[in-house]
Formats: sequence, C-alpha cells, structure tokens
Amino acid sequence: MPANSWPENNSFNELDELNSLISDISQTEEPEETPNQRYGGRRRKAAIVLTIVWSGTIALHLLSWGSWLILGLTTLMGIHAIRVLRARPHTLPESLSTQNQDSWPFVSLLVAAKNEEAVIESLVKTLCSLDYPSYRYELWVIDDNSTDKTPLVLKQLTQKYDRLKVFRRSPGATGGKSGALNQVLPLTRGDIIAVFDADAQVPKDMLRRVVPVFAKEQVGAVQVQKAISNPDVNLLTMGQVAEMALDSYFQQQRIALGGIGELRGNGEFIRRSALELCGGFNEETITDDLDLTIRLHLDRWDIEFVIDPAVEEEGVTSTIALWHQRNRWAEGGYQRYLDYWRPIFAGKMGYRKTWDMFMFWITQYFLPTAAVPDFLMALVRNRMPVFSPVTALMLTMSFIAMFSGIRRVKQQEKVTIPNLFLTLLNTIRGTLYMLHWVIIMASTTARMSVLPKRLKWVKTVHQGTQAE
Repeated sequence: MPANSWPENNSFNELDELNSLISDISQTEEPEETPNQRYGGRRRKAAIVLTIVWSGTIALHLLSWGSWLILGLTTLMGIHAIRVLRARPHTLPESLSTQNQDSWPFVSLLVAAKNEEAVIESLVKTLCSLDYPSYRYELWVIDDNSTDKTPLVLKQLTQKYDRLKVFRRSPGATGGKSGALNQVLPLTRGDIIAVFDADAQVPKDMLRRVVPVFAKEQVGAVQVQKAISNPDVNLLTMGQVAEMALDSYFQQQRIALGGIGELRGNGEFIRRSALELCGGFNEETITDDLDLTIRLHLDRWDIEFVIDPAVEEEGVTSTIALWHQRNRWAEGGYQRYLDYWRPIFAGKMGYRKTWDMFMFWITQYFLPTAAVPDFLMALVRNRMPVFSPVTALMLTMSFIAMFSGIRRVKQQEKVTIPNLFLTLLNTIRGTLYMLHWVIIMASTTARMSVLPKRLKWVKTVHQGTQAE
C-alpha cells in the first residue's frame, strides 16, 4: 500500500456529534431535541404543511377578503424584491500576494469519489497543481467503495503526487457523501476545508482568491460560483447555464442585504472551527450542502459568495438525469425546513436572515405546492387563481434577476445591442427551462407527505470531456 494511502478506520466516532446539533432550539428552557425528533417524522411534518397550504389556498378562494390578504402579501414581497434587486454586492478582498506564504492558512481539499474513473484523474492533476504553496494544502480523495477503475487510477496517481492521500471506504460504509467526508475529516489538517465534486474543473488561482474572504471572523463558509462545463450539448445544458447565473445573482444580492448565503456542494469552503461546532456533515440528509447551510446560519455564521473564479461542473444532458437530480435537490431543500423549523421559528438566525428565508421559501416551495388547489379552485369558480399577483411578481423578479445574472457572469463581454439581444434570448429560454421546478417542487412536497422515504443518495454519472 502506498505511504499516502489509508484504509478505513472503523473505530472513528468523533463526528457522531450530530446527535446534539442545535440543542438550544428556543429562547426558553426546553428539553433537548433528540435526533429522532429532529430528523424523524418528516412525512408527518410534510403532511401537516401540505394540509395547511392546500386548505389555506381553498379558504382564500372562499373568503371575501382573501384577495386583499394576497395583495398585502404581494406588497410585502414586492418591497423585498426591490431591495434584493437594488442591493450592491459585497466587495471582496484582493487575491493573496506572493509574500508571507508561510502564514497562509492551511487548506484541506476533499473529494468524495464513487465510480469516477472518467474524471478523477483530471481533477487530481488540477488540484495538485494549484497556485498555492504545496506545503500549505493537502488533497484527500475518498474512494467510496468504487466498483470501476477508480481505485486503480487513484493508486497510480498516489505514486505520482505526494500530496494526494486516498481514503478507502468499506462496502458497508453508510452516510453517502456526508459519511465519506466525516470519516476523513479527523485525518485532515486544514484550517479551511474545501469540498469539490469529482467532475469539478478548478482554476489554478482558486485558493488564492477564496482564502482571503475568511479574514473576516464572522465568515463560516464561502461558496464559489458554479458554471457549466458542457453548455452547448443541448437545450438542457443551455438552460442550466442560465440557472447557475440566476443562482449566482441571488446569492450575491441576498448576502448583500444580510440574508442567506447558501452552499452548493461543489466549490464550497468551510472554516474548520465552524464545521466542528455545528457537528460536521449531516448523514441523515440527502443534500449535505443545504443542510449545513442552515446549521451554520443557526450558529450565527455568515456564508459569503465569490463569483470569480468559478468552479465548472458537468451539466446533466438527459431529461431523466435532470429529473432525478432536481428531485434530490428539492427533497433535500425541503427536508431542512422540516428538520430545523423550531430553531428557525425561534429566530436563531436573526431577523434579516429569517425574513429573507421566509420570502424565498414562499417562491420556491409554497407557490408550487399551492398551484394545484389554486388552479382547481379557479376552474370551479371561474376566476383567476388567487395567487396570481404573487406568481406574476415572482416571474418578473426571476426574469430580471436572470438577465442581470447572465450579464454579471459575462463581465468581460462588451455591452452591445447584439450581446444584449442574445442575453435576452438566453433569459427567455432560461425562464422557460426553469418552469420544470414548479412541477418538481409540487410533486416532491406532495410525495413526501404520503410516501415513506428512506435516505437514498442517487449518483449523477459523470462522462468527462472525452465523452462530450
């Protein structure tokens, strides 16, 4: 076995601290919430929320003052939307200079890989050649019981790159990506933990650009912009380009208002002390990044966003793959509200973040869930859907944000009439593409309410540049 390879350590128990996550869940003295109370009963919680949303929507159609209530909500959301669109993103610190390299933070790069023979070699070569002192960072690749040639490729790479360390998980290992990251975490030395997906394409100056953001003590994590590496494959990948631009725009604008910054799994950097304080990666969720986002904010850490440089990843190229991936994202995103509703309602994140989260929860989860009863009642009563004003506001805001986001990620592109027209066409196409989220959100929230669900990590297959 190469000197820089480690077998699985079955005696590891340090990161089972998830049993005590966010124990103080309210301002008053209450019994500590157990893991079963927090992560269990999701179907019951989802059913309660679904019942409230559906019955509330029907009631608004029947009540004479229902339309006025919706106009009031639309006004509040409109004010928030204007503030979001007018916010000025934070100015981030300059890249690290070449001086005083001995004092630069030590960074641990983590990659969880399962059957990634098509892409893992390219990523390892890139991460072992970053523009950062070789003695100030390390690379750990967790081979999550791969059954393809991934173990062989990694074995060959360990003989070529001294800084590469490989951790091999046993066939019985559980917890998905979170479990893999948790097992290797005690072996790492970094003050900052960076997580990349196996298909990531990372610019050489990534660490020098991101590390300075942690100079602000309140910053617990940093997410870099995600971009699509195969944008021209088909309409799906083109739509994902616009989707990533929209996400980047909202990330910057929300953070600028003191709202929620979110982690996206690939290209996320986490302060080690913040990660350890909130209990590591949650193995009881299917989206570790979204879950960790909530826990960091509940612990009063800030999450910053870096738009340049971006980490690129493969966009999914088939409708079936997109459906599975987005369903996982939707379910994981919804799980975090069901799991942490108590501390969220108790105001543990602070007023600004709680309000920002509530506004975006309405657009991302409430409106799609309410769409079915709203549409049916509109047909029965021969009237417009009661949530039409809020929906129109959401679509308008998203359209403006997507157009601005596409322009922002193409900062070096000249402002000309043809370029603006092309951006407009991309925005229209991206807006139509984003409508699939309405179906996914509505079906996911309904399914979680009636069907028992076991944790299931569905792998996104990566093809590599040679297969594109």
